[in-house]
Amino acid sequence: MGARGCRWVHALIDRLPAAVGGARLAVALDSAEIALALRLLRRLVSGPASAPPSYVLMRWLFLRLLGVTYLCAFASLWVQVRGLIGQRGILPAATFLESARTNTGRERYWLMPTLAWLDARDPTLRALCGSGALLSVLLVAGIAPIPILTALWLLYLSLVTVCRVFLAYQWDALLLETGFLAIFLAPGRLWPGIRRESAPSPTVVRLLQWLLFRLMFSSGVVKLTSGDPTWRSLTALAYHYETQPLPAPTAWYMHQLPLWFQKLSTAFALGIELVAPFGIFGPRRVRLAASGLLALLQVLIVLTGNYAFFNLLSLALCLSPLDDACLRSLAPAGLRRRLPAPGHWPAGPRWRGWLVAPLAVLIGGIGAVRLAAAFSRSLRLPRPVRRTLEWLEPFRVVNSYGLFAVMTTERPEIVVEGSNDGATWLEYGFRYKPGDLYRPPRWVAPHQPRLDWQMWFAALGSVYSAPWFVSFIQRLLEGSPEVLDLLERNPFPDAPPRYIRALLYDYHFTDATSADGAWWRRELLGLYFPPVTLAQPEPE
Repeated sequence: MGARGCRWVHALIDRLPAAVGGARLAVALDSAEIALALRLLRRLVSGPASAPPSYVLMRWLFLRLLGVTYLCAFASLWVQVRGLIGQRGILPAATFLESARTNTGRERYWLMPTLAWLDARDPTLRALCGSGALLSVLLVAGIAPIPILTALWLLYLSLVTVCRVFLAYQWDALLLETGFLAIFLAPGRLWPGIRRESAPSPTVVRLLQWLLFRLMFSSGVVKLTSGDPTWRSLTALAYHYETQPLPAPTAWYMHQLPLWFQKLSTAFALGIELVAPFGIFGPRRVRLAASGLLALLQVLIVLTGNYAFFNLLSLALCLSPLDDACLRSLAPAGLRRRLPAPGHWPAGPRWRGWLVAPLAVLIGGIGAVRLAAAFSRSLRLPRPVRRTLEWLEPFRVVNSYGLFAVMTTERPEIVVEGSNDGATWLEYGFRYKPGDLYRPPRWVAPHQPRLDWQMWFAALGSVYSAPWFVSFIQRLLEGSPEVLDLLERNPFPDAPPRYIRALLYDYHFTDATSADGAWWRRELLGLYFPPVTLAQPEPE
């Protein structure tokens, strides 16, 4: 059959559903029919041919979700910052910066970028958090997005720098990297309306998709390359619900499910992390499926654990593969009629293209290096690449990712106790981490109780691997109100105790046969930190 004879077939295909046209693949016999078959295959995957995708609706939704994420991050830290890094906090920011000022030269401003160099007293630290929360609300409202995104990024970087270990989580780095890219994605008007915006730079959209790919794929790769047996045997989730830092109430029920279900769930999670990210760069329908699977994984994590604003931020990134035509098709009919038609938005200014080109080379290239490092910890990099990584490191604009590379199979918990006589010991109560055996796990996300999280990490090692813990004990002996505000129960409300110690317990969920109503059971492992008291001044 010649090309002319195929014309009626072409006309028919344009009127038939893609699934019907797909059957024609089996009878492609000459070059014209092969071309026709390829056209059918493209249509099966991506639907009818259309103009190049635009991402204005995606950007509108993404920036508002990012604003909500920033609001959660700043508001959560605002209620904790004095106890964590205030003047009477666990790791005072002022002391840290004074030490850096004494021991380093002018390079300190590059190595430790923070507005706290101007002032690190408690009111200023809270002002940084409060300003971030206020600007986040303005971002959600769509006011002056580029200046506000720039300020938000600088404020959060300032806090990450001085909070050190308390803001050293992967989602803190992810928020900084995402927020940095969002500066170049945002529309330029001071009060842009969705009908007046120019189209975002396709290059920056690709960088967001590249970030989503690295985040998800790296998380899958490190689980396999770490050599951890629980991931390779698909038993990781049999431990995860019990041993994760702050379980949700549903985690107890998930832990009771049979091993075959836990293995199936582990395979499902690994499959999404290792396979779905490749669909981010595919045709529209593949992108929609990939985005849906990645979003589903985040929702399932939200339902069983407390991971601060990480899942909310990941869901925002899951929007990046969805172009305007895709989002319009997902919108309810009433809303769809109020949205601008595809192709309504003009192209952005030319100068933006010149600005984002070097950005794409830098972030795309370094991101590729970070991803390659997930496959091999012994990867040797050329000296110029190492220098570039060191140069950018303080600003967290390109980061490494990979959650739960090694699954914890046990749950040690630190219990802090105080005493006035060295014989009777009373237990301090934390707000969210396991302690009381009869208190159920709590919902806390998107708030992140930073001290409770650090206690989980401290329990996995010795006190020598958590030097902040010694300062925490000292503040309890001093009766610091700011630190005590981080706790739920202070057994010494009138005056601090004379002695403090810490015990280490092995915690496990109870099972469905438990009759006493306890959520946890525990067994004493030994002493984590010996009894100490404040040094008494020597008599003159």
